[in-house]
Amino acid sequence: MKTGKLHYGWVVIFMGLLTTIAAHGFGRMSYTIILPAMKDGLEFNYTQMGLLGTGNFIGYLTMAIIGGFLAAHFGTRIVIAAALGLMGITIILTGLAQSFGFAFTMRLLTGLGNGAAFVPAMALGSAWFAMRKRGFATGIVSAGIGTGTMIASLGVPRILAAFGPNGWRFSWYILGGAVLLISGIVYRYVRNRPDELGLQLVGTAPAENVSPASAREAKASSLQWTAVIKMRQVWYLGGVYFFYGLSYIIYMTFFAAYLVNEMGLTQGFAGKLWALVGGLSILCGVIWGGISDRVGRSWGAALAYLVLGLSYIIYALIKVDFGFYLSAVLFGLTAWSIPTIMAAAAGDFVGPRMAPAGLGFITLFFGIGQALGPALGGYLADVSGSFTLPFLVAGVISLGGMILSFYLIKPATQ
Repeated sequence: MKTGKLHYGWVVIFMGLLTTIAAHGFGRMSYTIILPAMKDGLEFNYTQMGLLGTGNFIGYLTMAIIGGFLAAHFGTRIVIAAALGLMGITIILTGLAQSFGFAFTMRLLTGLGNGAAFVPAMALGSAWFAMRKRGFATGIVSAGIGTGTMIASLGVPRILAAFGPNGWRFSWYILGGAVLLISGIVYRYVRNRPDELGLQLVGTAPAENVSPASAREAKASSLQWTAVIKMRQVWYLGGVYFFYGLSYIIYMTFFAAYLVNEMGLTQGFAGKLWALVGGLSILCGVIWGGISDRVGRSWGAALAYLVLGLSYIIYALIKVDFGFYLSAVLFGLTAWSIPTIMAAAAGDFVGPRMAPAGLGFITLFFGIGQALGPALGGYLADVSGSFTLPFLVAGVISLGGMILSFYLIKPATQ
């Protein structure tokens, strides 16, 4: 399946981009925008709305871990398409919610689909691209996070305005329908690996081509999932990823509260600044994935952690508009850098076939960090009476991730 000189791997990567738009942008990030209208429509309190978000995250983390192994065994194509199908149906059903229990169940199931779609999609770069192009390709897939968030941010308010009190329901209907459509497109065009089409990895030189016999052996050995878990470098990679989950979520969770409640700025200012972050983040995966291809995953991750750490520290210490904008720009240009580099690095260490399983395993560490971060940040804010300390601690944690990144061992070329 070649179109002119275009390698089919680029078609697959575009399908990965569509997947992250649907999975993260429509299925997860849109909840923030729909939340106020949904709260009023169902007469829920903020605790209940927070629990809906928690249910979604529990589902996401569960299948982010398991989904990678399922994709390695059953194939990325069927797992992503089925996961998006589940998401589309449960998102639509969320719009029919009349009770907290039903809404919670739908958000949990949506989260399960999100995790099962997102991790295999992020591993497509490893399955289709040689190491020298893997980070750039993975960055294209991660661009869907910011793209989907921006589409939802622009579209949902218009739906809410058009349909009045039931606007939140129609928002879920439309988003769910879009996810179902993308599910069908992805199933039509995604293929699991280049060898299914008689192709080599994108960026693989002819001299690097492997024989059919060695390819069959590689596939057989890759099905030993325990081999992934026993790899010490995969555990270390997970540890590096943990520092990102623990630090970035503090910044994201308290970003607006700091500006509005502590700095006395308007909600409108906070919203515009966060929109700037979202817009800049669309290209950050491509930028940092490409950097890691050139300088290596170790140095790429270290540099990304440095920029992230500076963005948190600047946000805490330079308490004027210039500082807030500088922090937002630095974070926006680096927001999804570490997930992109970690996805590429997982493929480097465990190979193209088991890349979804490797990424799913290290996502466990990221998820633990992301779960602990808001509680840590909130506690520090309560103790100190300010958000300055949480952001400074996030900066220190990020700099710790930078130091650990220097000790990532470069794997053999794949």
